[in-house]
Amino acid sequence: MGQIAANLFATLDGSAERPDQWHFPYFDDAMGKAVDRHTDRCEAYLMGRVLHDQWAEYWPGNTTDEFADFINPIPKYVLSTTLEKSDWAGTTVLRGLDEVRELKERTAGTIGMSGSLSTVRSLLEADLLDELVLLVDPIVVAGERRWTDELGRTPLELVSGETLPTGVLHLVYRPARKG
Repeated sequence: MGQIAANLFATLDGSAERPDQWHFPYFDDAMGKAVDRHTDRCEAYLMGRVLHDQWAEYWPGNTTDEFADFINPIPKYVLSTTLEKSDWAGTTVLRGLDEVRELKERTAGTIGMSGSLSTVRSLLEADLLDELVLLVDPIVVAGERRWTDELGRTPLELVSGETLPTGVLHLVYRPARKG
């Protein structure tokens, strides 16, 4: 059985909706290596509808970025009840959490994620997320959705943590499962 590992860029106040507005001053080689450690282990990639629509518009035609070399050929899955199909090569639409559970059961390795806040929350609540990687930038941003919005009590266990040279905290958590 595979595992689902989500990677989120967040702020000290938990904002994670628009990292393109505040994140890039903190992105350095050390953070690039942390992100690479996440993507290098992925057998597949899962995303929500909003992220899929943004990325499907940008990445398929991009040949100048290393991330394109990763994301375009990897099997991609979109959790959506409204998307009928994706024109992005290698993309399958999953209609609900039962299909995500089936994907986990038939995947041998890691199913990665980035962003997709609603999807991360849904997976945490359904006990389907195995690892949460937070790259917490040393900034507070008001007025954005936080990754924790509408999430009930969710105990997490710290697996590892480090401070990157820019002051970013690289934190790896797993859900604190009972039993």
